[in-house]
Amino acid sequence: MSNAWNQTRRMKRLVVGPMTTPTYNEWWVRRINDNIPEPSHKNSQSIEEHLQVIPSELEIIKHDFEKRNAELVRKIEQMEEEKINLRLDADVQKLEAERLRKGRVKAEENLDSLKEDYKKLRLSMRTAGLGKT
Repeated sequence: MSNAWNQTRRMKRLVVGPMTTPTYNEWWVRRINDNIPEPSHKNSQSIEEHLQVIPSELEIIKHDFEKRNAELVRKIEQMEEEKINLRLDADVQKLEAERLRKGRVKAEENLDSLKEDYKKLRLSMRTAGLGKT
């Protein structure tokens, strides 16, 4: 049957051929049956594009939420790291302040000791009579 149909098709084309326009010839080449043209493949989508799933509004919102959540997690981790660094800096500052306080106390003790030594020296000088010259 297919063979007979093709022969009939060719005969129709031969009969009509000399009287056709280029537009008619283009239509004739694209047609599938006698009256149904083949679809044009010039501007058609690939099968992958055609079957691509378009995300719903909920999926888009969920994706945006997950992205924002990931950003916030990164910021929290960064802030915790900064907090640890600040604690370390504060500990270093406390140790330095303690060291300076101890140094000041030691310096004050030395000063008091020098004052006592000076007083003793002045007293000794007076007793010996050296301070009058």
